[in-house]
Amino acid sequence: MSFAATLRTIVEECGGGIGAALMGNDGIPIEQITHSGAGAADGALDVESAGVEFGRILEDIRKTFDSLAGGSVEETIVRGARFSLVFRAVDDDYFLIVAVAPDGNLGKARYLIRRHLLAIRSDL
Repeated sequence: MSFAATLRTIVEECGGGIGAALMGNDGIPIEQITHSGAGAADGALDVESAGVEFGRILEDIRKTFDSLAGGSVEETIVRGARFSLVFRAVDDDYFLIVAVAPDGNLGKARYLIRRHLLAIRSDL
């Protein structure tokens, strides 16, 4: 399965999925998809841009966890009024970002990310 197909499966099956992107830690996108039926996806949210902007914050979180001997950061969730963002580390060089509408199923999105994580890793 391609990266786009895997991302589309996560977004479409989670309920309320807006979009997803596979990003390098350097801010370079590998693949991005937007759910055509998502209300917030009609230009209101560019998942790739969110990944670039939050990439710096995620790096600070990783450094903080390291200084606290907390181990690697596996997942970070940012909830806002218009959408939630789930960031999931794929490996040391890549992360996945999934945007979910406020009425979406954030728990199912997290489950689907974990379920497809090995396939994404094997395709890298």
